[in-house]
Amino acid sequence: MLTRKRVQQILQRDGRTFRWGCGCAGAVLLVCSASTPGFFAQEKNPYAGDVKVAKAGEYQFRSNCAFCHGLGARGGGRGPDLTRANKRHGNSDAEIFHNIHDGIPGTAMPAATNGGIGVGMSDEEIWQVVTYIRSVEKKISAAETGNAAHGKELFYGASACATCHMVNGKGGRLGPDLSSTGSSRSFEYLVESMRNPSKRLAEGIAEPLKDFSQEYETATVVTSDGTKLQGVVLNEDSFTLQMLDTREQLHSFEKSKLRSYEKTRESLMPTYDTKALPEKDLQDLVAFLLATSSEGGGR
Repeated sequence: MLTRKRVQQILQRDGRTFRWGCGCAGAVLLVCSASTPGFFAQEKNPYAGDVKVAKAGEYQFRSNCAFCHGLGARGGGRGPDLTRANKRHGNSDAEIFHNIHDGIPGTAMPAATNGGIGVGMSDEEIWQVVTYIRSVEKKISAAETGNAAHGKELFYGASACATCHMVNGKGGRLGPDLSSTGSSRSFEYLVESMRNPSKRLAEGIAEPLKDFSQEYETATVVTSDGTKLQGVVLNEDSFTLQMLDTREQLHSFEKSKLRSYEKTRESLMPTYDTKALPEKDLQDLVAFLLATSSEGGGR
């Protein structure tokens, strides 16, 4: 539904002047400097449910969106999983359209116009992409996945996830903040991250624009006085290294003054096999992350 707030935002963005008036028929929007037929046409998907248009949208998606969001819209290093029904920046067709058309400020998502995404897309092509995204959505709720309440107990208790990971400001800083990961990553991605946490690091995938702004490579250093430290790399260049150790202490070193420095793509996160984390408990942990994200965690 087109809300007063949404109309005001779009008109302000386009530099139009407006005022609100009330009559016997209800609220009436009076636009003084420009008409808005194109804008109103964009608030409803003209191709909703059209299988042929969804197929055309898949082609556009592969050409313009898959680089960040992955083939099948299941999420890539840079962009979130779009097959999730609960999307971080809006769930309606109109909101998805405007996120593609205008980009999302404060994120790596550019506008689709003027070549910001791929070769650029027309409004019709954007609607094709929206239709395609709707065709691949999977409506998986936390309740269908597992017991979120028990997952929370595991996260902050027996599984010790909060030792390294933070959710909604509570937890550790050694690993990625997981407040919104349930809405940006697929169920399979979350499972793999727990069962085989070193896989993506071992593959050497460089993801500078991903949600988690660092690779979390493991660093082991021996200082000039023989002190051995292990942690994750925060930043480095040819001469210096900044790392966060396992006690969450920040260190900055000149590489030439270290006795040794080793960096590996073996994650500090332990592997949670079925013995350490039974399948039911894993599903409950994922349910907790999904529930946290659906409640707006971290954003």
